Amino acid sequence: MKIKGLILVLVVIVGIVGFASAYTVDETEQVVVTQFGKVVGVPKTEPGLYFRIPFIQHTNYFPKNLQQWDGDPGQIPTLDKKFIWVDSFARWKITDPIKFFQTVGNFVSAQGRLDDIIDPSVRNAVTSYPLNETVRRTNRVLDTFENSLGDQSLKSDTDEVQMDKISQRGRFNIRVGREKITEGIQRQAQAKLKQFGIEVVDVKIKRLNYTEQVRKSVYNRMIAERKQIAEKFRSEGKGEAQKILGRKERELKRISSEAYRKAQEIKGRAEAESTRIYAEAFNVDPDFYSFQKTLEVYDEAMDTKSTLVLSTDSEIFKYLKGTDYLK
Repeated sequence: MKIKGLILVLVVIVGIVGFASAYTVDETEQVVVTQFGKVVGVPKTEPGLYFRIPFIQHTNYFPKNLQQWDGDPGQIPTLDKKFIWVDSFARWKITDPIKFFQTVGNFVSAQGRLDDIIDPSVRNAVTSYPLNETVRRTNRVLDTFENSLGDQSLKSDTDEVQMDKISQRGRFNIRVGREKITEGIQRQAQAKLKQFGIEVVDVKIKRLNYTEQVRKSVYNRMIAERKQIAEKFRSEGKGEAQKILGRKERELKRISSEAYRKAQEIKGRAEAESTRIYAEAFNVDPDFYSFQKTLEVYDEAMDTKSTLVLSTDSEIFKYLKGTDYLK
């Protein structure tokens, strides 16, 4: 029984020692093994099952994937003395876990190191270039200037001169640009962080804006400019509307005068035809025509209540002789 108990105790001890000596590393981790505070062996960067001396050696886990760093937003003056609000971020990873462990030790200290190195690099880069270099990447002409063909100052010029003026006004002499500035920040920060086993993968400017005081004045100026452009478009629209109304009135008058002329021509031809027919009828039987016209005069001039005083030798009277009108 004593032997069985001893064997059982040994099995338990072996199990505890084996459990304490084994450790695993997954694909997102890397491990540095230390003994009495000193690094032992090489870092374990591949996933799998590993062993250590229990209770003497300790495992220090560090991430192998990309980590993020967010800078503190702040006011930075540009080379042309314009204060802007800059907010930057970076992505980094641990490439040498032994250096990282020996120099930094943990993530809190690593974030402090990144703050101390990347933030000044961003500030130095922004202050070394004018605002246009920090904002733009190329010398591409902005659409705002391309849409300025309706400017009053350009209306008297030809299309070629207009485009040349717009290009000159909208062109920026960008020699470096925002993309190369951020690449310079990355190189400057990487040179200082390499000794800590850290690699800066990327640095970008997340937000770039004027300070609050300058921003209000800029917005007010932009609003005034937009209103001026809108008023110019409205005045041009009103002028174009007046041109269209003028063309409409001229067209209406032209159509009306043409229609009146044609109506008068038709009316003249009709009256001429009527006169010709009357003349032909008169020539066929002048006496009958005279009689017919006299009857029309009687019908228009007299009714049952009319009184007519005529001399006996009147031409009109000759057809009334012997009629009921004399009774």
